[in-house]
Amino acid sequence: MNNLTVPSKLKKGDLIGIISPSAGIHPKAAHRIESVKKMIEKMGFRVCLGKSVMSEGVSYVSGSIEDRVADLHDMFKNPEVKMVLTATGGNHSNHLLSYIDYDMIRKNPKIFIGASDITVLHYALNTQAGLATYYGPCAASQFGEYPEMLPYTKKWFDWACVENESFLPSMDVEASEAWTDEFLDWFQKLDQVRPREMIKNHGYHWLVGGKSQGEALPACILSMNRLAGTKYWINPKGKILFFDVLISEGEINEALVDALLTDLKNIGVFDEIVGLVVGRPQGFTEKAKKVLYDQLQELTQKKYPIVTEFDIGHTDPLVTIRYGQKVELDSSTNQIRLLG
Repeated sequence: MNNLTVPSKLKKGDLIGIISPSAGIHPKAAHRIESVKKMIEKMGFRVCLGKSVMSEGVSYVSGSIEDRVADLHDMFKNPEVKMVLTATGGNHSNHLLSYIDYDMIRKNPKIFIGASDITVLHYALNTQAGLATYYGPCAASQFGEYPEMLPYTKKWFDWACVENESFLPSMDVEASEAWTDEFLDWFQKLDQVRPREMIKNHGYHWLVGGKSQGEALPACILSMNRLAGTKYWINPKGKILFFDVLISEGEINEALVDALLTDLKNIGVFDEIVGLVVGRPQGFTEKAKKVLYDQLQELTQKKYPIVTEFDIGHTDPLVTIRYGQKVELDSSTNQIRLLG
């Protein structure tokens, strides 16, 4: 990952293209995209939408493979588009992998950002196109927040992706003051009635102390596992894994999380990395969270620093992390530092 191309940062007036490479935004939730447009324009940028963003498609994807790949290609081919922002996650970004023109993307590097199932595309664009991508906010989920994007999320998006001479090249990531995982039904437009309720954040929790430095490797459980044994897999050796873990009703339960973690152990991930930063586990009870943390200590044999309750993944707000970015962990100073 040392040879990844880091794309140019955004400048005021730049065009941001939004696509839905996995799930789409149902027309009943179209107001989320309208909120996204308003937020992006307020930040000083312009917006264009891929053709599949608002498509109902089939029940679980935004459109056909051909349409979704075409949206991705169109955004990278368009010289005006400086950032490709994914609308949401899903489960089927893997449909696209063998159809993407990686050479074209390599010749047209630009910011590509998203989370959750977008992990699959991050891995592919890293390994096949040599592009340093960004694990961070999606359009509908974070840019479309009511009444506007959470300040902490915006701060770290700006630092990672927007040109500003006053920004320091390296920054300590302090924990957010409050967080939320409340879902106000978009279809009923309950998300437009009030802001989500926030919960006081008690800061980072170090399962294993110590100091470590390595390149950032963000990944969402399940999506990451799908790529094991494929040519799209990122070698985790020497990396600090930023781990997005969740439970999702009807999709991922505690038993499956256990199995997925064991898979990663069996293929050597926990033996190769040099640090583990765990996002706030979404959907977990306190009891389930303790089981998860105990299992992580057992699987890693406590060989390197492990810090939990980091602002990444399926709770808000969140930090934007660039793949391959140098990171330093130091439990003695409660420090997670992003280095340039």
